[in-house]
Amino acid sequence: MSETILVLGASGQIGNELTQRLRVLYGNNNVIASDIREGNNQMMSSGPFELIDATDKETILKVIKKYNVSQVYLLAAMLSATAEKFPQKAWDLNMNSLLAVLDLAKEKHIKQVYWPSSIAVFGPTTPKENTPQKTIMEPSTVYGISKLSGEFWCNYYHKKYGVDVRSLRYPGIISWKTKPGGGTTDYAVDIYFKAIEDGNYECFLSENTRLPMMYMNDAVEATIKIMQAKPKDVKIRSAYNLAAIDFTPKEIALEIKKHIPNFTITYKPDFRQEIADSWPSSINDNDAKQDWNWNPKFDLESMTEDIISNLKAE
Repeated sequence: MSETILVLGASGQIGNELTQRLRVLYGNNNVIASDIREGNNQMMSSGPFELIDATDKETILKVIKKYNVSQVYLLAAMLSATAEKFPQKAWDLNMNSLLAVLDLAKEKHIKQVYWPSSIAVFGPTTPKENTPQKTIMEPSTVYGISKLSGEFWCNYYHKKYGVDVRSLRYPGIISWKTKPGGGTTDYAVDIYFKAIEDGNYECFLSENTRLPMMYMNDAVEATIKIMQAKPKDVKIRSAYNLAAIDFTPKEIALEIKKHIPNFTITYKPDFRQEIADSWPSSINDNDAKQDWNWNPKFDLESMTEDIISNLKAE
């Protein structure tokens, strides 16, 4: 039986590209995109779209019944840097949307839930390098607090009510298709746009700030892969560590210079530096590799080549 999928937060950075990939795999009419605002032309023209506030359980249920939805991918969230400016709004959106969808799964309106966590669940006391799956987690941001709480809720609903919920701790996600959306790792998105447009970039992190990152293509494939895995192979119901590459602003700038020799970068760290300093520099994702055969395809070199060739062709 083919799945019918509802994507909440489809207009965001990950939602946008995930929705298009899901439509290729499952058929345009079987993937309902939704957000609090309309999406781009491709999203609006390629399949069904519904305006939904992700915290509005009743509206979500109406749409689930209208299309006979079996899976919900909940991607609506307020990201790290923005959440620090609006703590209460971030908590309300990030928590209430998750609890609404988990309740709908508990009530058997849907069979499966995907909800993303983040490396923001880690904090200053977490081991920095090769951060293990199970470790000290003392997040210092509103976003991280909400994501760690969400992981506990996911595990609780699975253990107590048998809800088939799956989650990944995303590192920084890099894409050339969607502009930055208020995250601390978003410098690694913006830097490519500025390199093409202006030939220079002022970075809000210091040159040697190493962070775990991932190309969007890998993030989308990992998300679909964990959702397609057999339930018995998904052994962690809080969230899996996920890794691909890690680098510093200095290293990404040097890679860009191979393609744009005159590119220059300057550094002006702001409040996001403190957030970045509280996160790991590299992640151990052996559990994801062992349990459901996760394996990234892109490194810094191949990602940079792909992004710059696509942006130049735009």
